[in-house]
Amino acid sequence: MTARAGKEARHALAKRKDDFYATPPEAVAAFLRAERPFLPSVLWEPACGDGAIVLPLRAAGYRVHATDLVSRGCPDSRAGEDFLMPFPVPPDLGGVVTNPPFKLAREFVERGLLVAPYVAMLLRLGFLEGADRRPWFERGCLARVHVSSRRLPMMHRDGWEGKKSGSSMSFAWFVWDRRHRGEPVIRWFDWREAAE
Repeated sequence: MTARAGKEARHALAKRKDDFYATPPEAVAAFLRAERPFLPSVLWEPACGDGAIVLPLRAAGYRVHATDLVSRGCPDSRAGEDFLMPFPVPPDLGGVVTNPPFKLAREFVERGLLVAPYVAMLLRLGFLEGADRRPWFERGCLARVHVSSRRLPMMHRDGWEGKKSGSSMSFAWFVWDRRHRGEPVIRWFDWREAAE
């Protein structure tokens, strides 16, 4: 990597700031369709952003506590709360559902499993890779991975003013569930079917 390339990479990371990419509604609809039989009634969305996950879950009848480090307009939410820092857990919490900053995905999963028996995260499919993560996955309670067989609509960075394009990344809903026994189950979904 040249010095120039390294400088451009650092600049790109600096521009990403808090790594906020709003979740497409199609991803949430597909999640509900796949996970409704397992989903606890009281949830916490700790990276709620503009409410892209919170609002559909509430509309589907779930009680959702919403927090974020930065206020981005999610109704009935609290800003200034860092999920990775200890603070009071919402009462009667059954699960955590979020699209975390990818650079902190493992930390979000680990914190989620400390406070709830059910954790669902929308992550790049590549999260399954990595020699360092393999033993972590093997000793954890990963229950299901719902792979989007069709690329999700592009999640553009907050404040992005460039050309809008289709997604080149594969995503999946990763679900950790302490009730699960055995190997994780891999399933596929087509968000267009969930949107119908």
